[in-house]
Amino acid sequence: MTMNWSVVTQNMGLFLEGAMLTLQISALALLISIPIGVITGLFRVSNNKILTLISTAYVEIIRGVPLLVLLIWIYFVMGQFLNLGAYWSAILGLAIFSGAFIAEVVRSGIQSVPRGQMEAARSSGMTYIQAMKLVILPQAIRAVLPPMASQFIILIKDSSLVSTISVVDLTLVGKNLVATTFRSLEVWTFIALIYFLMTFTLSSIIKYFENKYKIRQ
Repeated sequence: MTMNWSVVTQNMGLFLEGAMLTLQISALALLISIPIGVITGLFRVSNNKILTLISTAYVEIIRGVPLLVLLIWIYFVMGQFLNLGAYWSAILGLAIFSGAFIAEVVRSGIQSVPRGQMEAARSSGMTYIQAMKLVILPQAIRAVLPPMASQFIILIKDSSLVSTISVVDLTLVGKNLVATTFRSLEVWTFIALIYFLMTFTLSSIIKYFENKYKIRQ
């Protein structure tokens, strides 16, 4: 089979636009998912049984539903009641999905702090909220930040599924080009390379700051 890489050079603008949209959707989804995950994670360790039940139900349901199904449900089902469009349906779906996993990261980070820290703070006269804000969370954040940063990398890879609801991301650009040029080998190889470069670059940045943080500690 003869390879013709001109399909890549001739459509470089489309690839770059698709890559930028992929990063944009992933970044916006992450920004929305962080408060969702943090609040849900705090509810998971709350003494309020109702909040714990609601947050647990959210985490278990979302983690038990495939992302592809969630995206399709939001776009086609919620789309009948809310005029979200494909772009915001994709962001909302990714944010809700990622938020459930961030919630578990936050919960595990909080629970990694020795229980005696909370007891000591409460015995000194602090309320539960004060103890959580001033004592527990500052310690938990060290364990929480690295996996939360890594969640951005996961989001970039997961975002390839938004092409199923007609968002013209990097993956849909590839599908359209293959359909018109029939150069599947060249197109998908180049797209795989772009995804690798994006995730590898972000992973290297995360590792750099992790190592720098550890050295300072």
